[in-house]
Amino acid sequence: MEEGAIPSVAARLALYQRAGGVITPLLTVLFAFFVGGLVVLVTTGKNPLHTYQAIFNGTGLNWFFPWVTCSDPCTPATNLQYTLLLATPLMLTGLAVAFAFRCGLFNIGGQGQYLVGAVAAVMIGSSFADLSRWSHVALAVVVAAFAGAAWAGIAGFLKATVGAHEVITTIMLNWIAIWIATYLFEIGGPLQDPKQTGVPISETVAESAKLPVFWGDPLFQGLHVGLFIALGALVSYWIVLNRTTVGYEVRAVGFNPEAARYGGISVARSYVLAMAISGLFAGLAGAVDVLGWEYRLGVLDIQISQVGFIGIAVALLGRNTAVGVFFSAILFGALLNGTSTRNLDPEVFRPELASSLTLIIQGLVVLLVGADVLVIYLWQARRKLGLGRKRASVTT
Repeated sequence: MEEGAIPSVAARLALYQRAGGVITPLLTVLFAFFVGGLVVLVTTGKNPLHTYQAIFNGTGLNWFFPWVTCSDPCTPATNLQYTLLLATPLMLTGLAVAFAFRCGLFNIGGQGQYLVGAVAAVMIGSSFADLSRWSHVALAVVVAAFAGAAWAGIAGFLKATVGAHEVITTIMLNWIAIWIATYLFEIGGPLQDPKQTGVPISETVAESAKLPVFWGDPLFQGLHVGLFIALGALVSYWIVLNRTTVGYEVRAVGFNPEAARYGGISVARSYVLAMAISGLFAGLAGAVDVLGWEYRLGVLDIQISQVGFIGIAVALLGRNTAVGVFFSAILFGALLNGTSTRNLDPEVFRPELASSLTLIIQGLVVLLVGADVLVIYLWQARRKLGLGRKRASVTT
């Protein structure tokens, strides 16, 4: 474009779309926190800024700021370790949703795939105690990942063969996974811990299958190497999508299935493969939680877990990019940790209400994450309205 030339409408819209990759998530988060602050002010009369400051201190993110003072210097580090523990599976379940999105599929089944991976991990982790540490860990992680892939692959297969919508099938598979896992570990269930006959819980993972802790005290839920597994998955996600034939085919099908089919790409194969890879990420999430710090799986854990569902918000806010998923997972992990009863001072804000504040922010993120589409639509409507006025003035 020549210097001083006025950019065309198409060029401006393209610029808005590119800028929306960063600006829209930031505005979404800011607006969500603004509305959350209004809720805090109206319902409790508390100062929203003081509330958010207390939540921020509870996340441990103040560890990155050396000028922050604290009565116990170890507290920010401990809080940050726990935030990263929560963010690690969210990165993986976010990738599970994001990869399917790139193929034009909406994977709502991250929770079921996560649970299937967790069940597989606890089964392998509590068996084969005579294996060496890394062999045992590798076996449990691989089996959990492939279990999640197989579970998600069912939805992909149904989509490819009979056209069953993935939203319906993945929701159904979520409930199937929840109730199968509940049956396995309930009192009298086939995988219930025989040493605790009155408690609906699995056996404890063997020491040889536990992920090593590299930061913090292993006895107090230090940060384990599952974080590096999640970071490796983020890098793999980017490489597969942008540097491989599989990624090209997946993205082509996501843009236009008919054009991809005309170009010789197997759309059915892409559907199955995209869902299987998505499930693999979610299965990894279940493995790192069980092998990293939970070490067992109980019926209550199965029924209240929301990791896979939060992964939907993580992927949407991260705009299905590796970097975006990373930062949005950190944000949601920090929110979950900062609003927990362990960290939030009741005198500042009641922790039981803070969990609802987290849900409000999550919901607003999902609701507003498509704001860039609305902006572009309004711009196009404005342009059409302007053209209509010009034509009317010419005719008169």
